[in-house]
Amino acid sequence: MLSQIPYDQGKLSKQKINQEILRVAIIAELDAINLYEQLAALTDDLNLKKVFLDVAKEEKTHVGEFQALLLRLDQEQVEEMAHGQEEIEELTGGK
Repeated sequence: MLSQIPYDQGKLSKQKINQEILRVAIIAELDAINLYEQLAALTDDLNLKKVFLDVAKEEKTHVGEFQALLLRLDQEQVEEMAHGQEEIEELTGGK
């Protein structure tokens, strides 16, 4: 699990720091989603399962929030995500 920011902050330009902060936040949220979904799968207590899955769902919202901010700051990310979508459509024959 992520417990430290995985890059040297001194090596980043001011222009890139906020992009990297958001990427670290996205990684942390994805890690939390994986953890909560795994814990839900391990328990046979329906209340625990329900709570873990609800919290995982909230973390997915956080991913969306951070991603929306990242896309405001990184035009290259916007373009590459669109390119990735196009590749998937080509490979799979549509949406």
